[in-house]
Amino acid sequence: MRVSILGAGAAACGAAAQLSIMGHDPMLWSPSGRSTEALAAGAPLLATGAIEASIRPRIAASAEEAVASADVVMLAMPGYAHKLAFDAIAPHLREGQPVIISSHASFGALYLSRLLAARKLRTPIIAWGTTLTTGRKASATEVAVNSLRSKIDLATVPENAADEALALCTTLFGERFVLREGLLAIALSNLNPQNHLAIALFNLTRMERGESWGQAENVTPAVGRVMEALDAERLAIAGAFGVTVRTIREHYAFSYQLPVGSIAEMNAELHGRGKGGFGPTTLESRYVLEDAPYGLLPTVLLGRLVGRPATLHEAGLTLLSAAYGRDFTRENDLLPALSFDTTTREGLEALARNGF
Repeated sequence: MRVSILGAGAAACGAAAQLSIMGHDPMLWSPSGRSTEALAAGAPLLATGAIEASIRPRIAASAEEAVASADVVMLAMPGYAHKLAFDAIAPHLREGQPVIISSHASFGALYLSRLLAARKLRTPIIAWGTTLTTGRKASATEVAVNSLRSKIDLATVPENAADEALALCTTLFGERFVLREGLLAIALSNLNPQNHLAIALFNLTRMERGESWGQAENVTPAVGRVMEALDAERLAIAGAFGVTVRTIREHYAFSYQLPVGSIAEMNAELHGRGKGGFGPTTLESRYVLEDAPYGLLPTVLLGRLVGRPATLHEAGLTLLSAAYGRDFTRENDLLPALSFDTTTREGLEALARNGF
């Protein structure tokens, strides 16, 4: 299948490599074109680590070209670029053309649904709870893949497209997908924001000074306890909505193939295997700039909707805003576009089932 990937970062390149291994034909689109310049000139894309491949993905010069040549469109960009990407592809999508969001953030599936409804167009929107791979871009033409996840949660808008979406994702990426009870479950399934909050907050001076530091190595028992407490808040909100989501321990076990223990113990095991990775070396990190406004804030708002305050999430959001000298609650461009501040629980649940 021809799969156009919107993005050219580590997640996008990791997905392209896996698609090629599975016998599919990936295309990459970078809005600025800078990230794909070397690939467009003919250099191969090299994946190392959990995926070993050298591929030559097609490169799209525009969002229109990416959509026109695709059987499936896949978004693999930071949350702060999702609205831009949705606005770019919505005028060109075809009836029934699937869109995968990897990973879903801040009810972007509903924003895309509204754009398509304005065109009287229906297409399955597939929301993943996390990305296919973890890793980093080593250069413009190299991606170091730390892990290929064994389990990825998914749901669709509308909900009745779920079975076909599961079959499609399995065809593209293999047997690793788990259906969840709709978009609300996926909205509460991305653990990156809560995990990155604890990791970044307790290592902020290392990031600011540009130090090289092991990420898993520094998830000490104290940091691990905070991560587990943040997880308890998320699980309570999911329970109030009546949806089942994966726990942080399950997430680590499935993402990194680890025995289940405390979060500190699991990170120590990951570090011991030499797969603990390195933390951010700058304050300009997606751990904060993406995850604070597009991950922590939606969890806080969902907690308010069901009377389960996400106290630690909100405190972390406030502390990060103070440290950065900016208000991360005002940097989300998707929720205001959905008038989320006036949304009721009942209205949100209906939209999560059927879209606009």
